[in-house]
Amino acid sequence: MKTIDTGGITWIEPVPGGTSEWYCGIGPDSSDAYDAEKLYRAGERVAGNEICLIHYPDGAVYKPVPRTEGTHMGKPVFLDGAIYFPRVDFKESVIRIFRFDCAGHEVTTLTTLPLAIVKNCWNLALHTSPLCLARQGNDGIFEIVWPERVSFALHPHEGFFLRERNRLYFTKWYEEGEGADYRYWEETIVRDLAGSPVEVLQGDVRVMPNGEMWHLK
Repeated sequence: MKTIDTGGITWIEPVPGGTSEWYCGIGPDSSDAYDAEKLYRAGERVAGNEICLIHYPDGAVYKPVPRTEGTHMGKPVFLDGAIYFPRVDFKESVIRIFRFDCAGHEVTTLTTLPLAIVKNCWNLALHTSPLCLARQGNDGIFEIVWPERVSFALHPHEGFFLRERNRLYFTKWYEEGEGADYRYWEETIVRDLAGSPVEVLQGDVRVMPNGEMWHLK
């Protein structure tokens, strides 16, 4: 058995985006950015969290950005040999997107955005590809806030999970009946950047470790 010292982060998962080499964990705070934002606005202490990247198969551990009070680190994504992750800095009222080079292990700040570009941090996350910062708010509005601006209303049962150039993928769930007649199912709705449906796929879509997209139906 190989022991990996992560500094107490005991849950890891593959970095999404098409890689079988990199895993990640975020801790010690497992809440999301919206929860941290509520605490900060209420005058409570936000201790901050950190991201732990682990390379497979050697188990090398990297913590690219130090844990900082008053900030919240978001989940990473993999794209073209690099890992990207967002961090909201409530004290400075900015969102920083960092880039970790998987070959050289250097960390750079890709961009710094004003926190005011979003109403709040509900479901604020990076997606690929291309790389974009998106948010599906609790007001029923989906928006991309960087690098371009996109905004449109969604059905309450829809959830965004993937971008493929100008195609946006949403899972939509349905349920009907009760008891023995109860039925639940999902479909994937593909929308353009204006929000108009361009294709409906029965079942789900997954991005595999080699970056290939699989449609499960």
